[in-house]
Amino acid sequence: MLLEKDVAGRVIDHALNQGADFAELFVEKNQNGRISILSSKVHEIAGGVDFGIGIRLIYGTKVLYGYTNSTNEEELKRITSLIAANDLKASAGAKSALVNQNIKDIHHASLGLDSDFAMDEKIKFLFEVDKAARATSDKVDQVNSLALQRLQSVEIFNSEGLYTTDNRHYVRAVAQVFAKDGSEQSTGYEGPGALQGWEFINTINAKEFGEKVAKQALIKLTAAECPAGKMPVIIDNGFGGVIFHEACGHLLETTSVAKKASVFWDKLDTMIANECVSAVDDGTIEGQWGSINIDDEGMPTQKTQLIKDGKLTGFLVDKVGSMKTGYERTGSGRRQNYRFAPASRMRNTFIEPGTTSLDEMISTIGNGIYCKKMGGGSVQPGTGEFNFSAQESYLIKDGKIDQPLKSATLIGTGPEVLKQISVVGNNFELAAGMCGSVSGAVPTTVGQAAIKVDEILVGGQGK
Repeated sequence: MLLEKDVAGRVIDHALNQGADFAELFVEKNQNGRISILSSKVHEIAGGVDFGIGIRLIYGTKVLYGYTNSTNEEELKRITSLIAANDLKASAGAKSALVNQNIKDIHHASLGLDSDFAMDEKIKFLFEVDKAARATSDKVDQVNSLALQRLQSVEIFNSEGLYTTDNRHYVRAVAQVFAKDGSEQSTGYEGPGALQGWEFINTINAKEFGEKVAKQALIKLTAAECPAGKMPVIIDNGFGGVIFHEACGHLLETTSVAKKASVFWDKLDTMIANECVSAVDDGTIEGQWGSINIDDEGMPTQKTQLIKDGKLTGFLVDKVGSMKTGYERTGSGRRQNYRFAPASRMRNTFIEPGTTSLDEMISTIGNGIYCKKMGGGSVQPGTGEFNFSAQESYLIKDGKIDQPLKSATLIGTGPEVLKQISVVGNNFELAAGMCGSVSGAVPTTVGQAAIKVDEILVGGQGK
């Protein structure tokens, strides 16, 4: 136990005596480990432990938040009094008795940070990735391979009588390859992750992993400039789903919906996409990077249908979002750590697969762009206006893949793209990433099968 239950109960009583309508303690112990190989040498072996307690008070729908690294009862009460000082009112009454809520753990980790798994095996894997990437070509200039593991243990207490705990094991392998040919430089990147232990990395072939990332970088060295203009585009599976996540998913969180800062705030039960589009945010997928047993408010996670056959069917709702909008909570209250108050956030967010093959899809385009792997970009909150670069892309000519391209950029808005998607493929895949928002950075998964966008603005330097 990270915090004595009786102590938590008395701190919550103290908060209610300050007039708070709701009080919550989020107790977290976060252990992390990191190993990196750079220049074919062990560059870093690091780790640490962070511990703290976040205190959230709600007055009406106003959220007050503070945190401390101490478990001392008087210090917790002092922080509570401090954040409540400007909102004091008559006592809201006694809390409910804290009752342990047992949640089934479906995300098993046999080789987590709390195991005695040999560090030598991790270093061996990273060196194999490095060696494979460098052997691909003498144009490979630098390789950075990393192994990341984390164990997040949480306890949540609140004035509604909730007491629950969870242990979350995260693991991720990252490889970045830099290629160089004269003045031309390019990069490749992959970062698979899971809510598991090191056993997940044991399913990755280190040689194939290193070669894959190196080839991404090498292809771009000889690539032609991407043509610019409006044209049909195919965005492939896996990390291609980052566009839906960023340009549409955030607009479906009550973080923005409650403030009417989302273009979708009043579009429930209306058609917002082509009828071939169905989208889901599912926190229950076993072992997935963005999955959770419970959210950071202590609610069991669930599968949430966001869009069904083009119709907006739901939002992602946390406690405060529910209070402000009236929508039922979806187990989507998440935060980076105890320093942040929770907010509605995505988990594993994806467009559900269709039945068309990638080759069939490509054959329907006379001239266009095939984005095999998406990279980073920027999004305007509220409108979903985006600007995303493609990490690996190709010209489509007469229904066939032609030459590789560089500097391809997709420009548009989430609501616009949803209506331009005319075909969803059958090669469904998920990909791990980190999502930043008002409650910090949290592990999220994006995904889709390949999609055909009939028309989108493509930025590039070619003709």
